[in-house]
Amino acid sequence: MDLLPGFARWIHVWAGITWVGLLYYFNFVQVPALKDATADGTAAGISKHVAPRALLWFRWAAVVTWVAGAALLGKAFVPAFALQAEYAAIGLGAWLGTIMLLNVWVLIWPNQKKILGLVPADDAAKARARRVAFLASRTNTMLSVPMIFFMTNGLTHRAIFGL
Repeated sequence: MDLLPGFARWIHVWAGITWVGLLYYFNFVQVPALKDATADGTAAGISKHVAPRALLWFRWAAVVTWVAGAALLGKAFVPAFALQAEYAAIGLGAWLGTIMLLNVWVLIWPNQKKILGLVPADDAAKARARRVAFLASRTNTMLSVPMIFFMTNGLTHRAIFGL
């Protein structure tokens, strides 16, 4: 048995759990908690200590998940992204994961830096950043369900890996 595909699969699953788990944490736990914490004046600890660390793990777990997934595809990378016949299902999962990765690095992270005060931004810019980050994060939450389905589809794995 070749160890590289097994290792890549383990890393892909571990990083994917971390990425999607943090995505769900942000959407279902932190955002509502920040509203409550802002109301009673205790949000600073979350914004200063928790959010930046969680966002660090979130964005790099996205990269590791994508790179490990690409390694798993190997020779099937181009056919999967081209949605060729037997690679269409895993290709859909790969495209959804790619869109989610881009949302993390192009929309969520740059806007979170403004929201958290890591880069200068006036109140209007912070309000726009909140809306963009919120919408991109909610989009990723919705995309995660079909992405996980296609990522774990047994028929797809048989076609690619001969399982």
